[in-house]
Amino acid sequence: MIAILVVSHEPLGTALISCTRHIYGSLPPQLAALDVIPDEDPEAAFQAARGLLARINDGSGALVLTDIWGATPSRIAQRLAVEGRVRVVAGVNLPMLVKAIGNRRKPVDELCEQLVGSARDAIHLTDAEPDAKG
Repeated sequence: MIAILVVSHEPLGTALISCTRHIYGSLPPQLAALDVIPDEDPEAAFQAARGLLARINDGSGALVLTDIWGATPSRIAQRLAVEGRVRVVAGVNLPMLVKAIGNRRKPVDELCEQLVGSARDAIHLTDAEPDAKG
């Protein structure tokens, strides 16, 4: 099963993981978060991320989700990428994480393509309901 690591600005990753516990009733397996704190040494954060990934990856591959493309957590996540084995997707949000958890028996490349497409489709502008009297 594909391992999932969220590398993000503090406290987003931990909060997202906590939400999955709420949704699924328990923490899904092979799921972890690394919250990058302000002024943290990027090399130390990378080593921590690498260690977490090694702990949760059973050899089936891994998906690293990060928040803002180009920011420090994203640059750390990109260093974890391994062609065909560890993929990185920026723009993590709760619907994306839930979709990833529910589909992680697929090959990692296929899972990534599905996540990017569904993330685009998951954003909606919702206007207020018209007033019942109006």
